Order: sequence, then structure tokens, then C-alpha cells
Amino acid sequence: MNTEYETVIGLEIHAEISTKSKMFCSCKNDPESPPNENICPICMGFPGQLPVINKEALKKGLITAIALNCEISKFSRFDRKNYFYPDLPKGFQISQYDQPISKNGYLKIKIGDTEKTIRIKRLHLEDDAGKLTHENGASLCDYNRSGVPLMEIVTEPDLNSSEEASLFAKELQKILRFIGSSRADMEKGMMRFDASVSIRKKGEKKLNSRAEIKNLNSFKALENAIQYESKRQIELAEDGNPLSENITVGWNDEKQETYIMREKEGEADYRYFPEPDLPPLIIDESFVEELKKIVPELPEQKRKKYIDMNIGAVESEIISSDPDMAAYFEAVLSISKEEPKKIASFITTVFLKYLNNDNLSINKSKVKPKQLARLFDLIKDGTISGNMAKGDIFEEMYHTGRGADEIIDEKGLRQISDSGAIEAACRKIIAENPKAVAEYKSGKEKLFGFFVGQVMKELKGNGNPALINEILRKNLSN
Repeated sequence: MNTEYETVIGLEIHAEISTKSKMFCSCKNDPESPPNENICPICMGFPGQLPVINKEALKKGLITAIALNCEISKFSRFDRKNYFYPDLPKGFQISQYDQPISKNGYLKIKIGDTEKTIRIKRLHLEDDAGKLTHENGASLCDYNRSGVPLMEIVTEPDLNSSEEASLFAKELQKILRFIGSSRADMEKGMMRFDASVSIRKKGEKKLNSRAEIKNLNSFKALENAIQYESKRQIELAEDGNPLSENITVGWNDEKQETYIMREKEGEADYRYFPEPDLPPLIIDESFVEELKKIVPELPEQKRKKYIDMNIGAVESEIISSDPDMAAYFEAVLSISKEEPKKIASFITTVFLKYLNNDNLSINKSKVKPKQLARLFDLIKDGTISGNMAKGDIFEEMYHTGRGADEIIDEKGLRQISDSGAIEAACRKIIAENPKAVAEYKSGKEKLFGFFVGQVMKELKGNGNPALINEILRKNLSN
């Protein structure tokens, strides 16, 4: 690709808000329901129906805006955004135009060792459209999603690569999940991206005509679509035919290419006007201050906290990326006497392997934090070894939900830490292997592992490894 050019990207991210009911009516907000089960005259746009603002959706939208360092507007209002589409039963969307609930925020992303601040132009509230399914030459409309609370997060054009756009979207998803404002499940359409892509020669400041790529529903699609569209625009510019106007394009995931849909709509095309059936929102400062108090610790704050606990960067990233795992980990920490680093390592390797095999969230596991904390304490006091814990004991705990003590007693797995018994076993193995002893003393130190294995076998796998090592070395040196 020609290195004279740089890509300029702005994102519009639509995230459905996790509420029990829709944005302006009492219909259930349930993506699992059969088609067209959760609809009423309000969300279907019947004449004479009056919408009412969902307070919980407003609250979660504001909490998200606070988490994204946005300014909260004391006065905001809803507007009608008019356009026709089969999945929009009202013929308009209730959105926010020139007076949104928040603006001027930012989110920092890490690109390698570099931190970059991405400005957020606004976060506003609206209701979602329905869902179209195209099959066998027909289009089916499911209006369950029509009227579901939605927040739209709009960035400034501060992103310059598909990698940066993906990092921003992933970090935002983590935040939405941590604060509980959205499940942000892209497979269910709960989080979607529109990416505006343009190019310019490096060093230039002006923004050129752009292509808005609509309805990207995965991080991979976001990355691939931006890469393709950027390359396409550079090739057009090199041929002397750069984009001359803003356009709207779609993404064909099968062909891995964008396709022209239409000219980009302008604000005038939507014929915005204040929603006549909803009063303006007057947001009291004291209400905002109360919301600030309940914003939880965010992923980046948790990452830094875990690294300060001497937990590795990889483990810190894994745990801080999942609110359920972070809560579970911190619950174990609050009970166990073991070092945070060892607990984090176990959860992100042994435990996570089982969870991934079953496609299970950690909070759905049969092993409760108190049980895992007890397992670590049994390792720490020498009752069992780390290898015993990682093997049969944890496997039984994971599949049955039984406690470590019960399993250890049933299987006779208590570790032998009696120095007398270990001493006797070491002396026996040394006496039975004079040739190996002579080779060890002549410099073949790798044979030490052989002696450890034999002593452990003598003790039926239950010997304390640290004591075995210590007593063996003492006896072999005599």
C-alpha cells in the first residue's frame, strides 16, 4: 500500500442497553423471545400512542457517559429522525440530534507501549429498529427489537488504522460489560459498528470525502472492512479518481469487499425535529453526582491494580477483560492466604481451560470462590502439592462441585510432610541404586530427577516435593 497516505477513521457504535423493558413502552426487552412476541401499539407506531422514557435506560446511558469521561448535559431532548425502512414501523426513529445527554468525552487505548486518546464527540440515546431476515427471495420482519433502548457512541476522526479501531471497540465493549449497561453481544446484534473511512496525504489536516461502512457486527469484520476500504480509496486516488462525495457502503463478508449502497445521507435528509410527545430531559447535578459514586472500577484500573500485585501482564489482561472473572478472582483473593500471582496463574490456565472446553462463564462454574480459596490454602499448608491440586482434585471439584477436603479424604491424597517418613524413603531409594548414586556424585546432576521420581513413587505420589528435594540433596551429599 502507498505509504504517502494515512487513513482517517471515525466510529459510530450502537449498543443495546440492558433493561427489562423497551425504551418508550413496557414491552419486554428479551432477544430470546419468538419473533413478534414483544410488541405493542407504542413500539409499533400506532396512531395516538404516547411514549414514556425508560428511567433505567437513561440511568445506564448516563453511567456509560460518565465512564467515558463525557460532559453530562443539564438539558437534553429527544428528536424524530425520519426515514423509511421496512424494519422501522413508526417511519421514524426517536433519537437525539443537537442536544444529546452527553458530549466531549474520551477513551484511551494502548497500541503496544504507546497510549493514544480517542475523543468521543457524543453519547446519545435512541430506540432500535426491528430485524430483517432475508431468505428464499423473501424478507421477514421481526419487531421484537423495535423500540429496544440503544445508545450511540460517536468518536471524532482520531483513529488511523483498523488495529486502532478494533482496539477502541474492544476496550469499549469491556467497559459496557463492566458497568452493566450493555451485554454487547455482537452475535445477537447488541453491539454494531458504522465506520467512516477516508484517506489523505500524510501531513495534511483537512478531512476528505468519506465512505461510511454500515452495520459491521464483529471485530474481524470491522478490521477487514476498514483495511479493504482504505486500500480501495488509495487506489482510486492514485488513478486520479479520488472520492468526490460522501457515500454509504455495505460490507460483503463472503467476498471480503465493500459495495456502494447510496450517497451518504445528510442531516437535512432525516428532517430532524423535536419529538412532540416527550418532554425535554432536565438532568440534576445531584443525580449525576450520585451516579458517579456507583460507577465501578473500570478494566484499565483493574489491569493496573493487578500488575501492582505482581501479577503478570497477560494474566492481568485476561482477568480484567471479563467482569465475571474479575469478580470471581477478587472474591478468592479476599478469602485465601495464597499470593495473588499464584491464584491468577491458576485461574487463567487450569481453570480457564476447563471453562473454554465447556464454553462456560466462570460465574456459572460449580466451583465457588470459597472452594477454590480452600484449595489454595491446602496447598499453602502442605496438605497437598500444587500438582495434586491441578490434577485429580480440581478436576473432581469442577465436574461435581464437591469441596477439596472431601475429595482428598475420599481418595487418600493428603500429602506426606512427615520428615521421618520422607527420610526413610530417601535412604531406601539411595541404598537400592548404588550405581546411579555413583554417577550422580561423579557429576551427572540430571539424575537427581530420577531419585525424586523414585522417592515419590515409594510414597505413592503423596510426598511433599519441597521436603523430598531438601532431604534427598542432604542424603546424596553425604
